Order: sequence, then structure tokens, then C-alpha cells
Amino acid sequence: MHHDRVNEQGRQKIMKKVSFCVEKHFCAECSLALRRFIGKMEGIESIDVENGMIAISFDDAKIAEETLSSITRDNIEKLGYRLTA
Repeated sequence: MHHDRVNEQGRQKIMKKVSFCVEKHFCAECSLALRRFIGKMEGIESIDVENGMIAISFDDAKIAEETLSSITRDNIEKLGYRLTA
């Protein structure tokens, strides 16, 4: 899913979204911890955590999807959650 945005220089940038499913709902503290860590990374636009689904909007010119996915998976597992297929 792509979202069009215009950056400070007036050029259009494309925002991408990556989603992860977890086997149970994130508690409020874990959700906040994930947002604090992932949200501070360069290129992250937003993080939505709801009903066992985590969706992250990002600028792939600033962070590669593979890198973001790997870091996010590691953090989800460190918080004690498992990803579903």
C-alpha cells in the first residue's frame, strides 16, 4: 500500500506500509515500547497496533523494508510475542 506525500523540498515521496500479525493482542505497555523503539528510527512515519496487527508506514528511501522487517520481528519476539503467518 502506498501513500503519496510531499516532502520539505516540494518533491513527492512514496510512503510504504508493512504489516505483521501476532498471535495475541499487544498489551498497552508493549505497544508503547514498540512505538518508542521503532518510531525513533529514521524514515518511520507511523506505527498502528490494533487487534493483533502491527502496521508500520515508512519511507523506503530512508530505511529498507527488509531492515525494518527484521528489526521489528526481533523486537516483537523480545517482547514475548510470536508472529503468525
